[in-house]
Amino acid sequence: MKVCFPVAENHGMESAVFGHFGSAPGFVVVDMITSEVTSIKNSDQIHEHGACNPIAGLGGHAVDAIVVGGIGGGALQKLNRSGIRVFKAQVGSIAVNIDFLKLGTLPEYQPGHTCGGHGNDHGCSH
Repeated sequence: MKVCFPVAENHGMESAVFGHFGSAPGFVVVDMITSEVTSIKNSDQIHEHGACNPIAGLGGHAVDAIVVGGIGGGALQKLNRSGIRVFKAQVGSIAVNIDFLKLGTLPEYQPGHTCGGHGNDHGCSH
């Protein structure tokens, strides 16, 4: 299974998981079978809120799941329709979140628990 983690800076498995999917500068993809780690620049970083194209952001890389601090409803729907599951990151590094994912303790995002905007009270559940 290939898992994508949005990041502000790539420090491999020690990278902190970014708080929002669409505005993340990049992604780190971890192949949980081979332990291969790949870095991707976010190809869709500059967009208006609600106009995220998450599949384009991944630059053609196929992933099975995404672990992120926050994500908008539209992006979640587009990813889910593409067969990609989205999980809520816990505080800590990619390595910590991989451990949680292996244990089955990361909650999966549901439509009612997504980000609603980026104002003062932006409605995020994170």
